[in-house]
Amino acid sequence: MKSIIRRSRFNYSAILFLTSIAIWTSCFAQEAQNRSEKYVNTYKKYLSATCPIPIDSIQHFVYFSRDRESIIGHPFLNHPMFKGAQIMYSWKNFEVRKGEYDFSILKEDYEYLKKFGKKLWIQLQDATFSPEYKAAPDYLNTAEYDGGATIQYNDEGKPEGWVAKRWNKNVRERFALLLQALGKEFDGKIEGLNLQETAIGVTSKTDPGFTEQEYVIGLKANMLALKKAFPISATMIYANFIPGEWLPWNDKGYLRSIYKYAQEIGVGLGGPDLMITSKGQLNHAYTLMHEEQYTVPIGIAIQDGNYTGTTGVDLGYLEAGKSHNNIVPLLHAFAKDFLRVRYMFWVNQAPYFEKDVLPCFPRENKL
Repeated sequence: MKSIIRRSRFNYSAILFLTSIAIWTSCFAQEAQNRSEKYVNTYKKYLSATCPIPIDSIQHFVYFSRDRESIIGHPFLNHPMFKGAQIMYSWKNFEVRKGEYDFSILKEDYEYLKKFGKKLWIQLQDATFSPEYKAAPDYLNTAEYDGGATIQYNDEGKPEGWVAKRWNKNVRERFALLLQALGKEFDGKIEGLNLQETAIGVTSKTDPGFTEQEYVIGLKANMLALKKAFPISATMIYANFIPGEWLPWNDKGYLRSIYKYAQEIGVGLGGPDLMITSKGQLNHAYTLMHEEQYTVPIGIAIQDGNYTGTTGVDLGYLEAGKSHNNIVPLLHAFAKDFLRVRYMFWVNQAPYFEKDVLPCFPRENKL
C-alpha cells in the first residue's frame, strides 16, 4: 500500500511539474508573439507622407550595386539633394594577386564623381548571391584558408551564392590587410565604406568549420579592422540577421552584441532592404535601431524591389507595366522618424528611381 501511495504522490508531482512547464512555455510563447507584433503597424503612422521630400539632415546616396558604369551622365549628378553614389566593389576587384592591390576602377569613379561635387561610398563585397560568382580572391582557395569561401544556401536548401569565411582567422587577416591598403589611399577622401550584411546562409552542417560563436567573433574583428583603417571616413556594417537566432523567439544575443560593439568602437549600423511591413526586418535591425540611442551613424538601403514593398528585381512591373503607389515619401518618413537614420541609399532600379524617387526630391539650391 505504501508503494502505491508513493507512486501516486510521484505521479501527482510529475503532473504538477509538467503542467507548470506547459503554462510557462505557453506564457513565453504568447509574450514572444506579442513582442513580434510590436511594430507591425508602425508604418501606418507615415501613410500621410507626400512628395516633395522635405530637406533635412539625411545624407542621400544613389546605390548602383556593381553597375558602376551607370554613374556616367546619371541625373543625380546635377541634383543637389543627392550627396553621391554608393558602388559595390568585390574583394577580388582590388586584390588581383595575394598582396597586390589595384584600385584603378575605384580611383576612376572617385575622380569622376568629384568633378560634379559628389562623394563616393564603397560597399565592400565579400559575399555574393549567385553560385556562379565569388567575391573572394582565388588565392584563398587553399588549405591555409580552408578554401577561403563557402556556398550559401537559401531556406529551400538550394545554393544562392558564396561568402568569404569571416569566421576563419587567416581569411580575416587577409581582409584586414585589404582594408588597410584601402584606408591608406582613400580614408578622408571617400564619404564612407560599409561591410556587407551579416545575414548568410551557412551552418555547421553546410560548412564544418563554421560555428555561430566564431562567426560573431569574426564579424567584430572585421568591424575593428575597418575602423582602424578608416578613422576619418564614415564606416558601417549592415547588421540585419545572424545565423542561429531569430528574434524575438530565439534571442542568443548575437545581433544585439554587434550593435553594442559597433557603438563602442565607432562603427555605423545599417541594413539592406527597407521593408516597413516585414516582421523579419522589424523584429531585428529596425527594433535595435529604434529602441537604442546611438552616436554612430545609422543607415538604411532601399534596394531592388523595395519601391513596391518587396525584395528582388520586380520583373512584373517591367513586363506588364502594372501600376503601383509611390511609397518613396512613406519610406523616407519611416526611416527619418522611426529609424533616425543619417544615411539613405536609394537603389538605381528602373523605372522606379526616375519615375518615383527623382520627382519626390526638391531641387532648391539647384547646382
